[in-house]
Amino acid sequence: MEYRQFGKTDLKVSAIGFGCWEIGGTYGRIEEGQFQRAVAQALDSGITCFDTAEAYGMGVSEEALARALGSRRREVAIVTKFGVGYEEMPNRRDSSRQRVLASIEKSLQRLRTDHVDVYLVHWPDPTTPLAETMQALDDIVRQGKARYIGVSNFRLAQIEACMRLRPIDVVQYGWNMFDRRMQGEIFPYCAVQRIGVMAYGSLAYGMLSGSFHAGMSFEESDWRSKGGMLGNLNLFRTLFGPEHFPRNLRAVEELKRLAAKYDKTLPQFALRWTLSNPAVGTALVGFREPSEVAENLGALGWSISGADMAEIDAILAQHGCVTVPPGWLED
Repeated sequence: MEYRQFGKTDLKVSAIGFGCWEIGGTYGRIEEGQFQRAVAQALDSGITCFDTAEAYGMGVSEEALARALGSRRREVAIVTKFGVGYEEMPNRRDSSRQRVLASIEKSLQRLRTDHVDVYLVHWPDPTTPLAETMQALDDIVRQGKARYIGVSNFRLAQIEACMRLRPIDVVQYGWNMFDRRMQGEIFPYCAVQRIGVMAYGSLAYGMLSGSFHAGMSFEESDWRSKGGMLGNLNLFRTLFGPEHFPRNLRAVEELKRLAAKYDKTLPQFALRWTLSNPAVGTALVGFREPSEVAENLGALGWSISGADMAEIDAILAQHGCVTVPPGWLED
């Protein structure tokens, strides 16, 4: 396993992190026994960073992770998030002090632990002053309920505003071959400030798994069946939108051939690309079964040449793939 320093924290995290969005229930059916075996395989392989969130099934993911970790919780860094999914709130968001204090208690209970290693604001809440949120997060660190705090999906100006109130330790953003928006402002800022970076969507939500094909359909309970439309989020439209999906698939077929040059599968190749950015501390991948853990470890211990990094760009450009989607992560 490859380990990386998490910003200025005293955490060293595995370069590959275990993302637990899928077990929350929005990716269609997942067998929990397989998930538990995947977690065990990850632990035995040296994966030490596990990412979940209150909003992943409104507690379902956190509870599943706790069951899977069992007595091995102390071997890992747990990252969880709060702030979205509340049906009674405007835009389903709430980062008020009351919510911070209530949510951390519920997450600790579900995760069967006395603290989380990193606690993140999942998405910005424009109705709550940042000062209120940051003070509450600082308080739970002082209480020992979280070791470090941070934000996910915040604009640069919002991060800068937070930093004036209380240092941000860790951030989490989407980053993969098909979405490179963070290379413009966010990653350079985090590098200068030494903020730990978690990359989610490392395999482009399955697009870079190599298993998709033209004409395929997703389960109705799988959010990808909506053609890239998921509320006001602007994360998936240029991946799964009807005009984008076919051209992306054609590019993926060429990327497979480039991966084969390294004797690697496409997921291994794509994950190596994600990890090649020096700002990234850990790249999150969702694992459904142990074999996926074993395969993705093949992303470690080698590098993609500069010429082939340029070839990746050329392939995507040739097929009209949008690698810097217009606009921010939400409307």
